[in-house]
Amino acid sequence: MKIAVMGTGGVGGVFGARLAQAGCDVHFIARGAHLAAIKQNGLSLVSDEVGSALLKPAQATDDPSSIGPVDVVFVSVKLWDTEDAALKIKPLVSEETAIISLQNGISKDEIFRSHYGADHTVGGVSYVAATISEPGVVTQKGTVQRLVFGEYGKPSSKRLEALQQACLKAGLEAEIHTDIEKAIWEKFVFLVAMSAVTAATRQTIGPVRSHPSTRQLLIDVMTEAIAVAKARGITFDDSLVERRLEYWDNLSPDVTSSMQHDLEQGNRLELPWLSGKVVELGKSLAVETPVNRVLVDVLSPFIDGSASNGRK
Repeated sequence: MKIAVMGTGGVGGVFGARLAQAGCDVHFIARGAHLAAIKQNGLSLVSDEVGSALLKPAQATDDPSSIGPVDVVFVSVKLWDTEDAALKIKPLVSEETAIISLQNGISKDEIFRSHYGADHTVGGVSYVAATISEPGVVTQKGTVQRLVFGEYGKPSSKRLEALQQACLKAGLEAEIHTDIEKAIWEKFVFLVAMSAVTAATRQTIGPVRSHPSTRQLLIDVMTEAIAVAKARGITFDDSLVERRLEYWDNLSPDVTSSMQHDLEQGNRLELPWLSGKVVELGKSLAVETPVNRVLVDVLSPFIDGSASNGRK
């Protein structure tokens, strides 16, 4: 199976490296110092819990046209780069190519549908804790490395069954979901809370889940996001909040969100597409979202990175 990874950060780096280890023809699209390091030293995946790996040489480029058509395009760029990524992947897309966004948020697939239509756009969700620790090196925390994907409007397809088998061979947990929009919203509810609370408190999940006040804050953020989802016609079973808490309780205490990592590094934040989106939808649907609004207010000076708030 030929796979292109558009955006070789934590998410793209882990899943791409694991699939390449298992024999898939994986091509990484990166840029800047990260790309230069991958070309020179290979792509290094560091994980004490799952196992480290070095892909050398790694097939890496900043020019998608040099790769040619692929079976699957995984998109894992930051949300503000989605439109640009949609344009750049055009040389990768043939008649049967599946475009699977592993990005955060709930509106990402609308952009790919607008460019490539419904047949190419496959819903996707990823669960992994990983970041670029230095150019050419992706560090993975914990043992979770799970992919969920599904066709919109039909239960499955041969292309997704083939991808699932490739993922299982690579040691990844992979599920074909029959209601992928619901799965994306479930991840959204979880991620909105994880990202905003860890970023606002500048803490990893260990301290956040252990303190009664911040644990309740996780619950409150999720409850508001669920209310917005229900107003949009997305319903969940009553155990969702409890299942998300159980998931957090089983994570390594040093796991954090990409938003908290970006905040520490002085990078832009995906806040407008996460808690900001909850607030935006809440206003349009007449759903109160005071907790998310406060978190957006607290983090808003950092949305555009360190240059926007005077930090050095």
